[in-house]
Amino acid sequence: MLFTDRADAGHRLAEALQHLRGEEPIVLGLPRGGVPVAFHVARSLQAPLDVIVVRKLGVPYQRELGFGAIGEGGVRVISDDIVRRGRLEQADLASVEHAEAAELARQAERFRAGRPRLDLAGRTAIVVDDGIATGATAAAACEVVRAHGAARVVLAVPVAPPDAAERLRASTDEFVCLSTPFAFSAVGEWYRDFSQTPDDEVVSLLAQAAAGPGPAAPAPSDGADGKDVQEELMIDAAGVRLTGDLTVPAGARAVVMFAHGSGSSRHSPRNRRVATALNQAGLGTLLFDLLTPAEEANRANVFDIETLADRLTDATGWLRGRVAGPIGYFGASTGAAAALQAAAAPGADIGAVVSRGGRPDLAGPLLPGVQAPTLLIVGGNDPQVLDLNREAEAALRCETCLEIVPGATHLFEEHGALQQVADLARDWFTSHLVTQA
Repeated sequence: MLFTDRADAGHRLAEALQHLRGEEPIVLGLPRGGVPVAFHVARSLQAPLDVIVVRKLGVPYQRELGFGAIGEGGVRVISDDIVRRGRLEQADLASVEHAEAAELARQAERFRAGRPRLDLAGRTAIVVDDGIATGATAAAACEVVRAHGAARVVLAVPVAPPDAAERLRASTDEFVCLSTPFAFSAVGEWYRDFSQTPDDEVVSLLAQAAAGPGPAAPAPSDGADGKDVQEELMIDAAGVRLTGDLTVPAGARAVVMFAHGSGSSRHSPRNRRVATALNQAGLGTLLFDLLTPAEEANRANVFDIETLADRLTDATGWLRGRVAGPIGYFGASTGAAAALQAAAAPGADIGAVVSRGGRPDLAGPLLPGVQAPTLLIVGGNDPQVLDLNREAEAALRCETCLEIVPGATHLFEEHGALQQVADLARDWFTSHLVTQA
């Protein structure tokens, strides 16, 4: 099983945990990468979310070997057997514990931003991580949770090696794991996007969860009434209900729709980085999933450009009923082909298109019909896609520009590369969309 990103893993894990909804559990995310997964589990189960901060205590001369772990509230879990066999001196153990306790306190204060730790006494606690390697940290977290008084401890992860899964199954009240592949070498290989989770993202997700679902959303607005609009919504597109995040800054005069050829594209950190730059420039954005999680599991659907384009076209019609002003498309990968095909449709009236590392060639014979000014952004170290974009540039009859980001590969992961993409997209949309408003 391959996950798009941690949000996708969270959605899928939540489906496997629905039987716990009636127990009114508390969801605990292991920082850092476990928190984005736990956020979506908690949201689906309508359960409170907290972080479980655990620090492993490593043997002084062999740090990867843990002789125990500590948690908040002075909880200590010590392996007397390892202490005895390792002939560890109490002074050495105390020194390690003192250093780890200081780091534990720092992390807990940073992540919770002043909020108190949730009381686990008598509750069902679901400990969530983004995957298991050895299982040592997860096992320690479960022990700490039990020491905090949890009546039932459930460990839930998207992926784990079979041997670690067996050990954890025996040490928890319930172990939920979506995939235990035999050919396992690292958690990251089972994610398309396994980029690092920064502290700020953990803080933000915990704050969102603590704030609760909030009041019912007001009537749709286009941001022209002097208020920012930010809402999660469901979009009816070609007979399918798709989830989206609409952000319209106050006074925004145009909106950019993001098209990506995968399921949970609205959670893509690359898409969100670009969307943030557009929002800061006064443009609205709609990030939404062109495929459902079940559809995205079938790789063939990612290349079904006709279906992706039809859904984008329907979603565009839906958006026009909610916002005023011109609409642009930002497409990535196969989503770029869908954006161009939708823009080529008669009466599409799309103001501008930007493609990031896209496959415009998949729009084929429809390219000459695109009238919207189109910017193609490609990494300089992505030769195959660069050649395909050069061919597409030649086929397009609209105002077209091909921008090459030097040294960048397909995902623009190199230092500063994604920022260049965001700047190029912002400048293209502000110069072509805002002038039409």
